[in-house]
Amino acid sequence: MRNSRMAVSAFFFVNGFLYANLMARLPELQAFFNISNSVLGTLLFLVAAGAMTAMPFTGWLTTKYGSDGITRVSGILFCIFTPFVVLYPDVVFAGIFLFLLGTATGSMDVCANGQAVYVERLWGKPIISSFHAVFSIGMALGAGSGGLFSHFDISLLTHLSVLCAACLVIVIIASFHLISDKETTDESEESSGFMWPSKAIIPLGIIALCSMIGEGSMTDWSAIYMNTVVGKEPTFSAIAFGVYAGGMTLGRLFGDKLTTYFGRKKLLKYDAICAIIGLGIALVHVSVFTAFLGFFLVGLGVATAVPIIFSLAGNTKGVKPAVGIAMATSIGYTGFFVGPPSIGFLSDIFGLRLALSVVLLLFGLMLYLVYKYIDEKA
Repeated sequence: MRNSRMAVSAFFFVNGFLYANLMARLPELQAFFNISNSVLGTLLFLVAAGAMTAMPFTGWLTTKYGSDGITRVSGILFCIFTPFVVLYPDVVFAGIFLFLLGTATGSMDVCANGQAVYVERLWGKPIISSFHAVFSIGMALGAGSGGLFSHFDISLLTHLSVLCAACLVIVIIASFHLISDKETTDESEESSGFMWPSKAIIPLGIIALCSMIGEGSMTDWSAIYMNTVVGKEPTFSAIAFGVYAGGMTLGRLFGDKLTTYFGRKKLLKYDAICAIIGLGIALVHVSVFTAFLGFFLVGLGVATAVPIIFSLAGNTKGVKPAVGIAMATSIGYTGFFVGPPSIGFLSDIFGLRLALSVVLLLFGLMLYLVYKYIDEKA
C-alpha cells in the first residue's frame, strides 16, 4: 500500500516537474522558433487542446485497459514527447508534439487521480490532497531547475532530454507498483468511446469549473494585477504570484488533515468562503498588503477544492474512479483553460479589477452548489 502511494506520487511529481521545466524556458522557446507572442500563445493552446481532447476518452479507455495501464502508457509518452518539442526549429513540428504532449499529460492527470482514489480507499482516510501537494512541489522544483539550466546556458534539447530520461526511469519503476483495476471492469461499464458526464457528476464538474477558473485566473493575472492595478514594479508582481502559489501549496500540504477534521462538504464550504473573502479583499481595497493577503487566501481556498471534487467523483456509485474523474475534469479543466483568456478579454473592456469580479461571482456559485448538491456525509 505504501509502495502504491509512493508510485502514484511519482506520477504526480513528474507531471508537474517536467511541464514546469518546459514553461520556465518559454522566452528561450520563443527565441528558438523566432515567433511572436500570439503564435506562442497558439502553441501553448495546443497543449490545452490535446488535454481537453484526451480527457473525455480516457475514462472509456480505463474501462478496457485499467487506470494503471493508461497511467503507465501516458506517463511514458509524456516523458518521450517533451524533448521532441524542441528537436527541430519548426513551428508545425513543435505544434504536433505539444498537442501530443497535451493528450499524454491530460490522460495521466485523469488516471493518476483515479489511482489516487484507489490508494485513498486502501489507506482508509483522506489523502488525495497530498498527491496534489506533490504536484505543486514538482512544479516549484521544475521552475527552479528550469531557471538553473537557463542560467548555465544549457540548450533546450539537452536540458529536456536529460530530465525526461531521468523521469522516464522513475515512471517505469513506479508503474510496477500501481494498483491494478482492469479486473473490476464488467460489460455494463463499457461504452463505445466518448463518455458524457453523468447526472451525479455534473454538479461536481461545475464546482471544479468555478474553482479552476479561479486557479487559472490567479495563476495568469495575479502578477499583472499587482503591476497594473496596484501599480508596483515587476519584483512585487512576481512576489504576488508566489504568495498565491504559497497559499495553495500550504493548503494542499494540510488538506488531508483538514478533510479528516471537517469532512468534505464543510471544508468545501470553507474553501469557497475563504476564496470569496480573499479575492474580495484584493479587489475592494487596492494596496500591496490587501493584494498579498487576498491572493494568499484565494490560494488557500482553491487548494483543496479540486482534490476533494476528484475524490467525490472517483467514489461516485456505479462509476469507476478514473471514469468519474474523467467526467469531472472534462468540465472542470474547461475553466482552467478558458477562464484566463476570458478574463483578459473582459479586462480590455472593463478593466482587470472588474473582470476579476466575475471570478468572485463564480466562487459564490461554487458555495451555492456545495450547499445544494454535496451530501453532508461526504
